[in-house]
Amino acid sequence: MFFLRKSTLEHLPVVMSGVRMGERALQIGVDDPMLVGAIAAKVGLSGHAAAVAPDEQDAAKVRSALARAGALADVQVAPLDSLPFADNDFDVVIVHSAGVKPGLGGNSGLALLRDAFRVVRSGGRVVIIHGSGGLMAKLRTSTNADTGDMLGALESAGFRATRLLAEREGYRFLEGLKREP
Repeated sequence: MFFLRKSTLEHLPVVMSGVRMGERALQIGVDDPMLVGAIAAKVGLSGHAAAVAPDEQDAAKVRSALARAGALADVQVAPLDSLPFADNDFDVVIVHSAGVKPGLGGNSGLALLRDAFRVVRSGGRVVIIHGSGGLMAKLRTSTNADTGDMLGALESAGFRATRLLAEREGYRFLEGLKREP
């Protein structure tokens, strides 16, 4: 009964986040709470997972998804452009751009990325997961201007070696590195 076995393949955004066991990972914004839980579970007991939600309603969704995923994470409610963490505290910061209100465009998005730059360690990285995996997202075509704007915002915030990692299944994955001083 091969076809009845549960798949061991991970959801694409979890794989593309590049989070590994033992890392210190921060997730900003709540797009898909189940995705937040799955990424938090990747760090395991030897790592540290944290999430910042813009309001208590989103934080409750994240806590529920974490419980279903069997993951532990520090969930904070705070303004997304003023993160309640120390400088150089995380190995990777994942920004769920659909969960960031009003989005990564404009001054509030740049302020969010600048604060992400502050909390990620030297040699660390930020990953932006943009879009949703729904049917409409798969049919929609993205524009190079949107990608260029997000890469430009990453560079303006201080990240280097910014790039589009992939565009698959209705998601766009972007990355920026915080260089060693």
